[in-house]
Amino acid sequence: MRIPLLDLQAQYRTIAPEVDAAVQRVVTSQRFILGPEVEGFEASVAEYLGVGHAVGVSNGSDALYLTLAALGVGPGSEVITTAYSFVATVEAIVRVGARPILVDIDPETYLLDVHKALEEVGPRTAALLPVHLFGRCVDIPRLRAAAPSIPIVEDAAQAFGASHAGIHAGALGAAGCFSFFPAKNLGGFGDGGMVTTHDASLARALRSLRAHGQRRGTTYMHERMGGNCRLDALQAAVLSVKLPYLPGWNAGRRRNAERYQAAFESLDLPIALPPRSTPKSEDVFGQFVIRAPRRDALRTHLAEAGIGSAIYYPHGLHREPCFFNLGYTAGDFPHAEKAARECLALPIYPELSPTHIDEVVQTIASFYQG
Repeated sequence: MRIPLLDLQAQYRTIAPEVDAAVQRVVTSQRFILGPEVEGFEASVAEYLGVGHAVGVSNGSDALYLTLAALGVGPGSEVITTAYSFVATVEAIVRVGARPILVDIDPETYLLDVHKALEEVGPRTAALLPVHLFGRCVDIPRLRAAAPSIPIVEDAAQAFGASHAGIHAGALGAAGCFSFFPAKNLGGFGDGGMVTTHDASLARALRSLRAHGQRRGTTYMHERMGGNCRLDALQAAVLSVKLPYLPGWNAGRRRNAERYQAAFESLDLPIALPPRSTPKSEDVFGQFVIRAPRRDALRTHLAEAGIGSAIYYPHGLHREPCFFNLGYTAGDFPHAEKAARECLALPIYPELSPTHIDEVVQTIASFYQG
């Protein structure tokens, strides 16, 4: 049985007429840059997440970069973030000229260790950049209570629809940064991103920065250095179709996570499962990540059975060659390094059937029990 890590065709088949009509609407209008499609999507996201403002941008990486720039983060300042994430998290800090200060993770959740992050706060700290990894929220209220004067920028690329204490990711800090890469819970037909915030002045700065720093309502009048970082109207149209379906899709991911949990717990296997959602934190399982001894051999075993999997991430950010100049060395972040050796993401997309999940579990069981 072939079970891919992600089946975008299965999702598309359920909404194809609506998506095709939305794309045709944009093609007919010939309005491809910003305009009513983007404005409508921004308004829908702001309402969905409970924020005052949503600003569509070109991708999740630029969402992080533009937000830090809009907050005035730059040379001479420091930004505290996790050692275990995608490269874009730290890349954004470097792009604005600030110094990344990396922190180890909580070994149970893979999220930024809040206690360790707060220990790193100093006079040069210009922002905190926690990552809602694998669809689970960092405890932002705890960070905010301990460091109320420091803006918190949420890297929520993997957590659209997740919440903490009843508040959505993207509405917890000074700003939330999202990616609409096709593999995300809410994914487009290409690259796309968004920044959400309660702060009207920050939203105005972001709208300027995404269009080369142009002053609103003017042409060829640029107040600051920005970039060409706008969300395409075609992507906004597709995402507008998908957004109303997202609660059901995220519920499907949670159901599949529970099925995995129940199936694995009935077996005596040497793997560790991700923590369940709690009343305080509702996860959306952007990935379902287990810890597995002999991880690489297990992944080969799954591939031979036609089952997709992925490694998020094969090493901590301090071991990325482009960040060697930060001065960190192997052993500095032991929990992140251990996770990098053991973590394996399994299929979790909402169209996955119980039969598929049983097949994945039994294939893993055969590896360890065979």
